[in-house]
Amino acid sequence: MSQGLQHSLAEHEYLRHRLRAEFPEADEETLRDTLEGVSSLPEMLACALRSYLEDIALIAALGIRIDEMQERITRFEQRAEKKRAVITSVMERADLKKLTEPDFTVSLRATPPALVVTNETDIPHDFWKPQPPKLDRQGLTAALRRGERVPGATLSNGQSTISVRTR
Repeated sequence: MSQGLQHSLAEHEYLRHRLRAEFPEADEETLRDTLEGVSSLPEMLACALRSYLEDIALIAALGIRIDEMQERITRFEQRAEKKRAVITSVMERADLKKLTEPDFTVSLRATPPALVVTNETDIPHDFWKPQPPKLDRQGLTAALRRGERVPGATLSNGQSTISVRTR
């Protein structure tokens, strides 16, 4: 928490305590209205919230930009792979095993045959690896929320959060 916000909160709590002590008959709405007029806390919270909203907007914008750049990387990777395939094909057809230039040397070499799976269901069990079990967190949470008792798991106490509408 920023120092300014901490100071405003301390001031707000002090003023609320003093107002309750001096005006015990005051209702909550009157107390709230009075505090709003004399405390800088609402303005400080509004400022912090605006900064929060700017951060959320930047996160969204950067996410979009990263997605666009990832698409660009994919296009470059595809373009590079096409060039590699063309170079390989031309070197094979020309029976050119090696090309030496001042800045690089390229050699044509054979690769071992790659695996091609035509039908997984026909493959014997000896070639399948068992996978370790994975906790179904969503299912476990749903069961606990329905009131089921599940040994080794429980729901935490809820916490407060803020809901911000900007439209």
